Amino acid sequence: MAYLEPHLLQYSDTQGIKSFREEIAKFLTEYAKAPTALDPDHFIVLNGCCAVFATLSTVLCDPGDGYLIPTPYYGGINSKTWLYGGMQPVHVPLFSEVTNEESQPFQLTIEKLETAHQRAIEQGIRVRALILINPHNPLGDIYPAQLLKECLDFAHRHKLHVIMDEIYMLSVYGDTTFTSILSLESLPDPDRTHFMWGFSKDFGMCGIRVGVLYTRNHEVRKAVNQLAVFHGCPGPVQYVLSQFLRDREWLDNVFFPTNKRRLKEAQNILVDGLAEMGIPVLKSSGGLYVWADFRKFLKSQTFEAEMDLWWKILGEKLLISPGKAFCCYEPGWFRLVFSDSIDKIYLCIQRLQQMLRDKIDEPIASSHEENEHIELDDETSANYINTSVDDVSEGYSHLKKIAVF
Repeated sequence: MAYLEPHLLQYSDTQGIKSFREEIAKFLTEYAKAPTALDPDHFIVLNGCCAVFATLSTVLCDPGDGYLIPTPYYGGINSKTWLYGGMQPVHVPLFSEVTNEESQPFQLTIEKLETAHQRAIEQGIRVRALILINPHNPLGDIYPAQLLKECLDFAHRHKLHVIMDEIYMLSVYGDTTFTSILSLESLPDPDRTHFMWGFSKDFGMCGIRVGVLYTRNHEVRKAVNQLAVFHGCPGPVQYVLSQFLRDREWLDNVFFPTNKRRLKEAQNILVDGLAEMGIPVLKSSGGLYVWADFRKFLKSQTFEAEMDLWWKILGEKLLISPGKAFCCYEPGWFRLVFSDSIDKIYLCIQRLQQMLRDKIDEPIASSHEENEHIELDDETSANYINTSVDDVSEGYSHLKKIAVF
């Protein structure tokens, strides 16, 4: 593991060292259950999935173009797609209230995709891509295989690129079956389908900064590779990660079983603790977080009240993320990350209980009173597009900024 050959200290292939791409191809062929062996030459290695978003947005779109994305979603995507490509999000709003057509809260449907796409056309926005996160961040749910295929068919009908973010694909701990886009026997539009994954979540290596793009589109790979020189990964890092991927016995018998067991245990402790405080949690099967409903603790059903509650929680030295940071259209939802030590999770629950104890008996604001009248007009979209989402290191310093993990 510690041995470094001299060539690893030299300039390497900007696409990624070939031996590393070969290991990634073997690894994802097995763990994503691909029907045929993935081609190492279809991979590009970059310094994190943020770089994948940034380079893809530059290659696939022109400034001002839009991408469809269901809300709530990881808000960091906004800045990454805007930085180089000048892309703007076109929201597909999902809500907690269950209708006859939906089987669960925040349910994505093709009808909602069609509505959002048509609205964008009417507003003069050229939509070029659909971004999906699976397992989802922050909802923690997993797209059923049938819905995934329907989304791909929808994108094919409208000639949209599909960017599939599966960075939590191996952090699945529930009994729900996860379907990777790489596992599908055939794709409606393989040249417009692009997969990304990285080491930061599934391996607990957020500081290692390695993400991969898999695409069969030669022209896209060629263009992204021109930008990869700015986002390369050091040779020694690629070498060390190759050793991890080769050790299947350790991965299968030690690391992944232990990781999933600990994640499930931590999630159960947090969910049970929140339930004792009367805080419902959306059922989840993947990711490192839960999506929790704090609406009854808001003074009013507004995002101003959500931020007021967030600051009070922060004052107790608890850093959780408010729904507005994920472009949620309903105030009062928060994401809590549980991938930490058990003692810290119990401390979180204790501090939340202490802070909320005086609030439980306060009058509860109606959860739907104001949300029923939300209009998805240009002004609303602009407010969400301009929502500031910053790195953790910057999130404390300015009142108008929100820290998101």
